Amino acid sequence: MKLFQALPLFLASSCSGFTFLPQQQTRSSPIHTALNAVPKADSYKVTLLPGDGIGPEITDATKAVLKTLCDRCGFQLNFEEALIGGAAIDAVNDPFPQESLDQCLASDSVLLACIGGYKWDNNPRELRPESGLLKMRKEMGLFANLRPAKVIPQLIDASTLKREVIEGVDIMVVRELTGDVYFGEPKGIDTNAETGERVGYNNMIYYENEIKRIARVAADVATKRQGKLMSIDKANVLDVSQLWKEVVIQICTEEFPDVELKHMYVDNCAMQLIRNPKQFDTIVCGNIFGDILSDEASMLVGSLGMLPSASIGESGPGVFEPIHGSAPDIAGQDIANPLAMILSAAMMLRYDLERPEEALMLENAVEQVL
Repeated sequence: MKLFQALPLFLASSCSGFTFLPQQQTRSSPIHTALNAVPKADSYKVTLLPGDGIGPEITDATKAVLKTLCDRCGFQLNFEEALIGGAAIDAVNDPFPQESLDQCLASDSVLLACIGGYKWDNNPRELRPESGLLKMRKEMGLFANLRPAKVIPQLIDASTLKREVIEGVDIMVVRELTGDVYFGEPKGIDTNAETGERVGYNNMIYYENEIKRIARVAADVATKRQGKLMSIDKANVLDVSQLWKEVVIQICTEEFPDVELKHMYVDNCAMQLIRNPKQFDTIVCGNIFGDILSDEASMLVGSLGMLPSASIGESGPGVFEPIHGSAPDIAGQDIANPLAMILSAAMMLRYDLERPEEALMLENAVEQVL
């Protein structure tokens, strides 16, 4: 029996009190309330974006597990699929067509598998799968990415770091998604008319309101964890980082006085994540710093195939997805690991659908199966 196929058995046998592991084995972290959830309901509309590569396979596995959870707990998830990534390019020559955007915006939440593959690597930028992902984030206003890096005891030896370094690590990286150097203008590749030399440039820019809203999300997450927030910048050399630091201090001082706020330069953080990762609880950073550091943090647990993520906005549905790629080399072989997408569904239940108890059930089921 495949590993994930045991999950419905554990879910189906769980008791109505939401405890289905022995008490001493249940997760010690508190049940988090949603940041921007729809009201708790008996039925929800969820858009599925299977995407590319192994995406359809892990989507099917996740649907099966969620169906068992719904049957056991007495609520419904009504799924509708839409196109994104390479599959959308092949079908309609658009990596994120308007029909997909409209369907996502009309949903209570969105569950994305993965996108991309060698097939589309040489396409022009506007016809690459990753452009569809960026468009989705921008059009849906998904400015905050939450990526946990929690060491699972059963997989601790899979990490490349020593057990004593990573045992007990539980980090949440909160990354700003819609600003910074990836979206700043002007940008491009030009040719010097006099010398003929080409020059490429991007603009690292943040507006004050963009920093304020990500700081609020991160501080709110910190209050639901250990109350510690580390803000990452490069304020010693970057003006944009100096503004970042000033605004984060303002928000935490005025609105979250109980949060213990500290600051760290990005290069030092990259080193400290390897040297002493247990010093971190919640980390908040801009888009490019977060892109790099969240990948680094993910490797503490030893497997990208186990890590979920959530992307949320100020209103409307969030998007929940595993952090791994589409693995086109194993697509169609029925050997892909769906656990990261299943754990992403647990984040969806917690942060978008106001179902924290069911989210905890799903997370505990994964640990029990492992």
